[in-house]
Amino acid sequence: MRRTELLRKIAKQAKAAELPWILVRQGGGHEVWACGSTKVTIPRHTEVVEYTAQAICKQLEKELGKGWWR
Repeated sequence: MRRTELLRKIAKQAKAAELPWILVRQGGGHEVWACGSTKVTIPRHTEVVEYTAQAICKQLEKELGKGWWR
């Protein structure tokens, strides 16, 4: 999955849930984003491995609801 696709997908769902989707900090190879009280680390690669994308989405289930990313 493309990184931009993943970010757009999460941002759209966060907006629908009326939660903030904020960039917390940037590093060399990763960014830390926050959705509500949950923080996730997203790699800065053009392509994010599907398994990694699913793990990121699963971390956000607490805020965005169970199974929102499927």
